[in-house]
Amino acid sequence: MASPRLLRSCLFAALSAALVGSVATGPARAQTTAPAAAAVSTFSDSFDGPAGSAVDSSKWTLETGDNVNNHERQYYTSGTKNAALDGQGHLVITARKENPAGYQCWYGSCQYTSARLNTAGRFDAQYGHVEARMKIPRGQGMWPAFWMLGTPVNWPDSGEIDVMENVGFEPSTVHGTIHGPGYSGSGGIGAGYSLPGGQAFADAFHTFAVDWAPDSLTWSVDGTVYQRRTPADLGGRTWVFNKPFFLILNLAVGGYWPGDPDGSTPLPAQLVVDSVSVTTSASATGVPIRGLAGKCVDVAGADPANGTPVQLYDCNGTAAQSWTVGADGTVRALGKCLDVTGNGTADGSTVQLWDCTGGPNQKWAVSAAHDIVNPQANKCLDVTGNNPANGTRLQIWSCSGGANQKWTVG
Repeated sequence: MASPRLLRSCLFAALSAALVGSVATGPARAQTTAPAAAAVSTFSDSFDGPAGSAVDSSKWTLETGDNVNNHERQYYTSGTKNAALDGQGHLVITARKENPAGYQCWYGSCQYTSARLNTAGRFDAQYGHVEARMKIPRGQGMWPAFWMLGTPVNWPDSGEIDVMENVGFEPSTVHGTIHGPGYSGSGGIGAGYSLPGGQAFADAFHTFAVDWAPDSLTWSVDGTVYQRRTPADLGGRTWVFNKPFFLILNLAVGGYWPGDPDGSTPLPAQLVVDSVSVTTSASATGVPIRGLAGKCVDVAGADPANGTPVQLYDCNGTAAQSWTVGADGTVRALGKCLDVTGNGTADGSTVQLWDCTGGPNQKWAVSAAHDIVNPQANKCLDVTGNNPANGTRLQIWSCSGGANQKWTVG
């Protein structure tokens, strides 16, 4: 968010699991699949439990109090009045116009209650795929957010990563932002993402994510990348995002940015969270994928531009050979995805680096037989011509069991 909000709190985090999936294959290939060793579920919560029950206290802390920093109007409460499971696999954070216990806020008697949860002291992350699937509320003055704070908290020097924020007067737009020393508050560095055709985010669930690697943060909505930030974006200011952060979920009411609710605002308002997860690789900086002649899957020239060829090359431990394997079926390096060029399915379709889109040409499964398969094409990642020379382009090809289609992840 635009400020550290309650400095005594810490942020959330999340989740999930390994790349996989059964792949329909020909008789020459093993049918059994196994998780890639590179994928590690470090945090996940799908909010299963009886209706009205509290969140898992081994994962989340409920903060209490008001927040003068942003001039928000709500008082964050403990218990289940403002944050509870709905019995259908969701966490519901509810903002109400009320003051049942005589709460005092920075402006006098509080007018609203809501909830804010964090994972401080229970979970923090350093790098990985961080995501939440949520349906946000609508209405003037609503300010839902999914974000992270650096540890130990000394805002803004310790850093803040806003995975998703929405202000109610922009029903079709969400924002992703970083804050740090010299670029905090309204000076944060970020971008917005808008749904097409005037759709509102409050109408359906959406997945908000950050892919976080050393010196790189990449934001997406429903798998579509809309911004990437690196130290080059800071104009010489300090990048403070190569260290642990914890996760936060909250629904604020009012404040400098969204403004206060008015007569048009539907209350109570609900932020409905379906899941939160953080998936990382076995190593914070990713792992190599080794193949023919012991050489590695490599991004040519370590160039993160869309369309950069993916090739075979001597293993050198650089970021161009540092891959993370996600629960969503993607294989990523340099903040982008391993992609079959042009959504091709034919033998010989090359692979490249491209913005992560969620498309089937960016989905992969790893078999127990060490094949890496694109399920859409039902073809294997393949070294062209069985040629072990540096710079040989990688492609997809009908699975044959040959050495040029065998890969070791990690």
